[in-house]
Amino acid sequence: MALQISATNPEHPALLLELPWHLPLEDWPEEYLVPLPRGISRHVVRYSRAGDEVIAVKELAERPALREYDMLRDLDRLGIPSVDPLAVVTGRTDASGAPLESVLVTRHLGGSMPYRSMFETTMRPATMHRLMDALAVLLVRLHLAGFAWGDCSLSNTLFRRDAGAYAAYLVDAETGDLHPQLSTGQRDYDLDLARVNISGELLDLEASGALHPSVDPIEFGTEICARYRGLWNELTRASVYPAGKYHYIERRIRRLNDLGFDVAEMQIEHASNGDTVSFVPKVVDAGHHQRQLLRLTGLDTEENQARRLLNDLESWMATQDDYAPGDPLGARPEVLAHRWVREVFRPTVRAVPLELRGAMDPAEIYHQLLEHRWYMSERAQHDIGIETAVEDYIENILPKASRTLQPTAE
Repeated sequence: MALQISATNPEHPALLLELPWHLPLEDWPEEYLVPLPRGISRHVVRYSRAGDEVIAVKELAERPALREYDMLRDLDRLGIPSVDPLAVVTGRTDASGAPLESVLVTRHLGGSMPYRSMFETTMRPATMHRLMDALAVLLVRLHLAGFAWGDCSLSNTLFRRDAGAYAAYLVDAETGDLHPQLSTGQRDYDLDLARVNISGELLDLEASGALHPSVDPIEFGTEICARYRGLWNELTRASVYPAGKYHYIERRIRRLNDLGFDVAEMQIEHASNGDTVSFVPKVVDAGHHQRQLLRLTGLDTEENQARRLLNDLESWMATQDDYAPGDPLGARPEVLAHRWVREVFRPTVRAVPLELRGAMDPAEIYHQLLEHRWYMSERAQHDIGIETAVEDYIENILPKASRTLQPTAE
């Protein structure tokens, strides 16, 4: 049987032909290999170079290679964070004509490391929790898409920081199955496999002396399950909001924030009986909100202020007719953000008299107004609107605040 390379991009076969397919993968010469950290695997895996790209090459039988290639393409179409499949190479033979196993070729995710290698280093507790949250987000997104992984582990997951965001990526889809929807039993089984695999790998690292003493292997595996369940419940809980009562939506965002997650994307669908809302979560690095708000609006704020303003901006954008994420005909986020500054942020801040602002900057004023509207809406059980909140804030809150800041007589 002649060598065959099945690839989606016509450039890849030409680049891949230069690699030594007549040799077993474990015997490839150093000149073809790229030294990158790898997790443990039941198959031989090597990193190599094809043109300007670094690729991961995994040796396995033809049928599972083709199946995993198709599965990774399906996950890519669903927008799931996973490695990019490039090709399957079949019909390999050595110099004597003896058959060799097929290989699956994927693109190496730039700037990523296996989760296993991350735990071989000294990590601050905050970083460790973000790693845990990112893995929980990946599992939730897979299950929402109907994908039962069947082999979640630290070695089968890549970690990457991208523009302040923490993200986990699926590497190995060999044991996975895609369904229209997963049952509770399927999800629980997949989650329990993840717990056992993750704790097992951490125990292995602990026994070798590579694991930081602050990491408890059993507790870590159990905590990922708890984080998964909290996020799953918050994202999948069925809710239909009365039209216009956007403080209910804000309540959901706050609960996600309290769980340690941020909203990467929000969709509001209008129906005859109310508005339905869906969220896409993400895990972010310290200072991420400051950088994002500055990039979108030019407003330079503190981190907590930025988080609050971005939540308001995201909620406002979702109500705009020309807001269509992913649609080339929709308005770009930067355009909508500047419209929000011009039509919402600045008029709201200017409604507060200068003499009552004290030392507060515009971002802090807007933050306080949003908080005041939130509490008023919660008490009233409906959205009272920003104009009403501003009036009440000026009349009842600012005078008290200014009195407390007045110097006392000696």
